[in-house]
Amino acid sequence: MSKFILDGMRVLVMEDEFLIALDVEQICRDHGAADVVIVSNIEALGPDPFAQEPFHAAVLDLMLSGKPTLDFAAQLLERAIPFVFATGHSQSENFFDKFDGIPVVGKPYSGRDLLDALASAFERTTSELGRA
Repeated sequence: MSKFILDGMRVLVMEDEFLIALDVEQICRDHGAADVVIVSNIEALGPDPFAQEPFHAAVLDLMLSGKPTLDFAAQLLERAIPFVFATGHSQSENFFDKFDGIPVVGKPYSGRDLLDALASAFERTTSELGRA
């Protein structure tokens, strides 16, 4: 398993399948996350999701209640917040064209797969910030 730990982090989980969301929450908490916020639709984040306490990482399903999360993903990218797509649409490569290098974990996935993808997202973000 990845040595990556979420110690003290606030993690956003965008997932509309209740049992998967709870599983991801438990994985994050088991690996040190201090706070895990689960939303099943984009509107649940409110008009300015970045005005609250910041998220340190995010796990996004590609589609929430039939709506794509790509615009929100672009906002995470702009703010250099590491994230992964964890989705049943992992073969829909055209969705991910503007997210080159963002890890995509296909459902069903294991906790190890998710943690490895998050570790990769953090490495990518750190590398990108180092080049800026």
